[in-house]
Amino acid sequence: MSTENGSSAGAPHSDALLSVRNLKKHFPIRKGVLQRQVGAVRAVDGVDLDVSAGETLGLVGESGCGKSTTGRVITKLIDPTEGEIVFDGKRIDAFSRGQMRPLRRDIQIIFQDPYSSLNPRHTIGTIVGAPFRVQGTKTEHGVKHEVQQLLERVGLNPEHYNRYPHEFSGGQRQRIGIARAVALRPKLIVCDEPVSALDVSIQAQVVNLLEDIQNEYELGYIFIAHDLSVVRHISDRVAVMYLGKVMEIASRDDLYSVPQHPYTHALMSAVPVPDPNKEQQRNRVLLTGDLPSPINPPSGCVFHTRCPLYRSVLDESQQERCRGEVPLLSEVAPGHRVHCHFPTPRADIAAAEDQGTTGGAASLPNGSDEHRP
Repeated sequence: MSTENGSSAGAPHSDALLSVRNLKKHFPIRKGVLQRQVGAVRAVDGVDLDVSAGETLGLVGESGCGKSTTGRVITKLIDPTEGEIVFDGKRIDAFSRGQMRPLRRDIQIIFQDPYSSLNPRHTIGTIVGAPFRVQGTKTEHGVKHEVQQLLERVGLNPEHYNRYPHEFSGGQRQRIGIARAVALRPKLIVCDEPVSALDVSIQAQVVNLLEDIQNEYELGYIFIAHDLSVVRHISDRVAVMYLGKVMEIASRDDLYSVPQHPYTHALMSAVPVPDPNKEQQRNRVLLTGDLPSPINPPSGCVFHTRCPLYRSVLDESQQERCRGEVPLLSEVAPGHRVHCHFPTPRADIAAAEDQGTTGGAASLPNGSDEHRP
């Protein structure tokens, strides 16, 4: 069953920890003395997601596609414009800040920038201990003892309790952010590009730490990233976003072995192959043109203005359908849904990607969503 806006419909999955239906976040554009609204930036424009307990859902796509905004709306750091967010059986999309406060112990976020996400005026003990004080949580041996145990759990020296953030490296600061996020044993953590600002040599350590903590505490993750290799390593399922919409969502193995959306084809083919001879022989899927403005997205399928299938394969009647009709996020295989009128399996693209997942250089176009230090 599908809705007219192109999202899969239906009630939230009963066994899902988090269910998101038709999630939208539009930022108003205002002009003039009276600040009248003259438009809106459609940062998130009809997203459906489900995350089960202990599962990792990867979220990938170009800069500006709405990944980070989706994560912040799910955690209610910003309010949605429309849609349903059901967490642990409770619908929270209309919750006020006061109503969300008790749920903060169950929904946490790890921010991308480990430099700006920690208060430079507070010690590490104060930062990591803040969740206990805010939630009024009592511990058996006191907050300091609990914080020191958390620091040791994430690979830091417990004796660094009284140090300040500027005394740590970027990787160590991100470990502090992880310790703060897991302090109250949440059920879901949104990881907003937690390794993209770190050196490649440190990324694997942080990803392995996240996996260990997930296995220990049975956490659910929404892992937002540009690096297809990292996403493949850590994710159970992967959703590909473009211009505020989910273009394709499937299990990790299905998505990487048989991608079906033309945009996913382009992302997979952008991954370099470590063999120079094979790299030269590859047929790259190149996207022409710039990313359309989320203020005025294209009609019909939002990807048709850059779609190689639309430009070179489809006939006029098929192109007209792409221009005029919004595709549904339809199931093409069990658990594999594609937002496209003409999904095309491409195992050849996947084969090239399989050979290119040996390192951390498999990044998506346009860098990161936020400023890097």
